[in-house]
Amino acid sequence: MEIRCGPWRENGSIINFPGPNLTKLFLNEGGILEVIIKNVNLFTEKKEFVKGEIFIENGRFTDHSETGPEIDGKGCYAIPGLIDLHLHGCMGYDFCDGSREAIEKIAEYEASVGVTGIAPATMTLPVEELEQILSTAAAYNKDRFNSQSKECSKGADLLGINMEGPFISKVKKGAQNPDYILPCSPEISQRFLDASHGLVKFIGIAPEDNPGFENFIRQMKEKVNISLAHTNADYTDAMAAFSAGANHAVHLYNAMPPFSHRAPGVIGAVADSPHVYAELICDGVHIHPSAVRGAFSMMGADRIVLISDSMRATGMPDGRYSLGGLDVDVKGNRATLTSDGALAGSATNLMDCMRTAVQEMGIPLETAVACATINPAKSLGVEKQYGSISPGKQADLVLLDKDLKLQQVIKSGTLI
Repeated sequence: MEIRCGPWRENGSIINFPGPNLTKLFLNEGGILEVIIKNVNLFTEKKEFVKGEIFIENGRFTDHSETGPEIDGKGCYAIPGLIDLHLHGCMGYDFCDGSREAIEKIAEYEASVGVTGIAPATMTLPVEELEQILSTAAAYNKDRFNSQSKECSKGADLLGINMEGPFISKVKKGAQNPDYILPCSPEISQRFLDASHGLVKFIGIAPEDNPGFENFIRQMKEKVNISLAHTNADYTDAMAAFSAGANHAVHLYNAMPPFSHRAPGVIGAVADSPHVYAELICDGVHIHPSAVRGAFSMMGADRIVLISDSMRATGMPDGRYSLGGLDVDVKGNRATLTSDGALAGSATNLMDCMRTAVQEMGIPLETAVACATINPAKSLGVEKQYGSISPGKQADLVLLDKDLKLQQVIKSGTLI
C-alpha cells in the first residue's frame, strides 16, 4: 500500500533525508517545502504502519505529484504532528501569562519537539483576568492566520483552549487557587466564549459542587465541550453529567476520586460512557504504568487522549517556578507545589510522554501515536484538517527513528 502526499526528483536521484542542504534545496518561491519522502514507515488513518511515500505540496499532503525531488526517509517512522490539548506552558512561559510573547514561545518550543497543534489550558483565576488571557489568544490567532509570513507557520497552531477552571472542586483543586473557584455559570461561560472568539473548546466543571449542573451542561453543550475536571464526584453524579452531555474527562486518575470496586467514581463513569474522551498524562510520574494499561483496557484506545499537562518549567533547568500564582518546585520531570507537595502539572512535553507510554508502559506504538494525533484532533473537532497524513490535510509531519528519537519536523510544509 502506498499513501502519497507531494513533489520532486533531481536528475532522477533520491536524496538522503534529512540532509544539510534540505532547507534550501526543496523550498518553493513561497518558502514552503515541496517534496516526495520515500522509504518511510507511514502511520495511516487505520492506525497502522505501512511502507509508503509521502507527497507534500503547497503546505498540504497530496495524493500525487507531477514533478519534484525525492528524499530517502531512511526507514523512519512517519507520523502526523502531535496535538496536545492540555498543556500550560514551557521554556519559562505560561499560557496564563496572557501575552503574545508567551503564546509564541510556547508554540515555537512545542513545534520544535514535534507537537504541531496545541490547546493550552487555563488556571483558576479571576474572571476578568481569564477574559484578558482569552482575548489575547484570540487576537494572536487572528493575526497569525492573516499573516503571509513564513515564520508564522513554524510554531504549533493554536487549535483551541482548554479551561480547567474556575468551576471546579476545592476538595480536588490540586494546584489551582481556591480563592477564585466559582459555581458553574452559563453567563460567565458565555463571556469566556465571547472573549476567545470561539477558541475555548472545553470548559471543566465539578458536578458535585454545582446544583443544577445537568441544566448547565444541557444549556452549554452545543456551544462548547463540557469536561469533568478537578472533581470529587461519585459515580452517580459523574454518570448524570455524562448523560446530560458532558463528553470529556480531564487528566484521568488525577484530581478525582480513586477507582474502587464499591465506589468506581468518575473513572468508572468514564468507562461506562462510550462518548467520553479521557486525558492521560503518561510522564511516568502522574500515573503508574499498570493504571495506564488499565485505562486502555477499560475504555479502549479510540477515546484515550495523551496529554502533557506541562507547566512553564518544561524544557528548563530544575528550580522554583510558578503555576497559577502558586510556587512550584521542579526536579527532573516532577513538579510539586512548594506549599504541600501536591503534583503541579508536569515538566514533560507530549512527545516524551508518548515515548514513555511506548517504551516504559507497554502501550503499542500504533496506539500511542493515535492517542496523540487522531484522537485529540477528533476531540477538538479539527480532524478534517489535522491529526493524520491524508490528502488535503495540513502537512504536519514528524519523522522518528527506530528508537523514537526525533529526526525531522515539518510544519505546514515548512521545515522546523
